[in-house]
Amino acid sequence: MSTSPSASMVQQLFEESGLASSHEPIDTALVDELLARHYRLSGDLERLATEKDDTFRLRIGTGTGTGTGTGTADHLVKLSPPDEAVAVVALQTAAMRHLEAEVPHLPIQRVKATADGGDNVPIETKDGRIRVLRVFDFIEGAVLARTNPDVQQLAEVGRMLGRVDLALQTFRHPADERRLVWDLSHFHYLRELVEYTPHATYRRLAHEVFHLFDEAIVPRLGELETQVIHGDYSPYNVVVDPRADGFVTGVIDFGDSVRSALIFDPAVSLANLLGRTPSDPWHDACAFVRGYEQARPIKDSELPLLPVAALARLTLRALITNWRADRVPERRDYLLEHAKDDWVNVERAMAVAKEEVVDRILNARHDHA
Repeated sequence: MSTSPSASMVQQLFEESGLASSHEPIDTALVDELLARHYRLSGDLERLATEKDDTFRLRIGTGTGTGTGTGTADHLVKLSPPDEAVAVVALQTAAMRHLEAEVPHLPIQRVKATADGGDNVPIETKDGRIRVLRVFDFIEGAVLARTNPDVQQLAEVGRMLGRVDLALQTFRHPADERRLVWDLSHFHYLRELVEYTPHATYRRLAHEVFHLFDEAIVPRLGELETQVIHGDYSPYNVVVDPRADGFVTGVIDFGDSVRSALIFDPAVSLANLLGRTPSDPWHDACAFVRGYEQARPIKDSELPLLPVAALARLTLRALITNWRADRVPERRDYLLEHAKDDWVNVERAMAVAKEEVVDRILNARHDHA
């Protein structure tokens, strides 16, 4: 399998992922008008920092919430970037609707229907492209990234993703095989991003991770268990409450949903947990996997690949952050905040033998059994 694609393919991956360019932020007055006309909603719009969408919190007031019982009367309003295909937005919505039907007891963020029963409102931009406006319930609470969970709470976070993945096993959509730059299935095609990393030490680390990935995962990509996955179950997309049963009170942002290898879903979470305890960089990641496997066991043949996938995902974020921060200056602060410690954590995690990590996961599995 070739690992040296043309630059145009890399650019195409970014374009299909809605990350190739910036766009003019939408006028809030227009959003107000669309919400009133299509959703019969009004309130104060607060713009939120995000990777690529225009996103707002619509403040209406307090209330009992909808759907899961974890929301408020407020809503989350999202407008897709101009580069994102309408079919991809439909995939994201359909995945959320599927989960609402299959596992209504799970605290999955809900999509609000328009006044005429639709899922969204398409908007044509000045250059003829379509952006899609959607409204969701707003899940109040702290995101995992702003808390300091213990190992049992991390296991609960893992268990929730396992339940989500289990419910998504049967989900199909015409756009679910879209190409996404965040999908690790394409990681080995992105080696040229290393040149945008300013520090020689970080470039060396990146090349080492690419080598691991090429050796362990690339030859097996065609045989890994696949299904639609959440794609971005990061600490910023998990709402938690230490006082609540199960700890997790909300699962949000299905913007990276894609059909891919199953192990790439927990790998996202592991990447975000690496190095949180510097003296034992895989400590929190192993706790997460213990919970995940209680709901959605990983195949014995694929488990040894999980640490490599986690390292690849963390490296990917560091590479993409450097690449995008210079090209999308209005989102630079958001991007750098989410990836500020990535290279340090890659280095810490690389210092631990992958066999040792797998042994710890297996021991935890046997202890639970």
